[in-house]
Amino acid sequence: MAKLYFSYAAMNAGKSTLLLQASHNYNERGMNTLLYTAALDNRAGIANIASRIGLKARAELFNEGDNLFEKIKEKLQQQSLSCVFVDEAQFLRPEQVWQLARVVDRLEIPVMCYGLRTDFQGKLFPGSSELLAIADILREIRTICHCGAKATMVVRLGDDGAVLVEGEQVAIGGNEKYVSLCRKHWEEETGNWPANRADSPTLNFEENQKRSGN
Repeated sequence: MAKLYFSYAAMNAGKSTLLLQASHNYNERGMNTLLYTAALDNRAGIANIASRIGLKARAELFNEGDNLFEKIKEKLQQQSLSCVFVDEAQFLRPEQVWQLARVVDRLEIPVMCYGLRTDFQGKLFPGSSELLAIADILREIRTICHCGAKATMVVRLGDDGAVLVEGEQVAIGGNEKYVSLCRKHWEEETGNWPANRADSPTLNFEENQKRSGN
């Protein structure tokens, strides 16, 4: 039975790598796949999905006004499809998530979406929110903070390298603009919990070390 999947993570967790590998597995067995990526993200070039380790593939583009059910249905009339893959799924509109759900339910084609869960302010993207609500299978792709803990949040950096706490939800960029952090360090970096507070666990640990003479 076809299902709607949502694999989510913070920045630089290898989402595109996993997508491209999964598509390759289908193709290697003689099955056709259809790849989509957001038109507004052209960091890998127009109509490309690329990973940081060098994998790359051509993809169809989706814009916020597209009816993905109709577009995929039209593709299905041209060739068989074993799976649809969607990169940068956080940029889907909520109604497009439902269109992909109909691809699963009405056309019986699995749809695998990969994207960010939250933005730099810790808020859900609309597309991610809808996917979390209605996807059949949710998968977390893990990456790590500089402290070694699981990174679940992301901060946005300005041109001067300072952490930004205000701005538009969507601003395209890579490692030069975004850093993945655990929740604790995200709070500290964004000023929600200053690192120098007296009740900071990190500060208390350092104080205990000083008192013990270590």
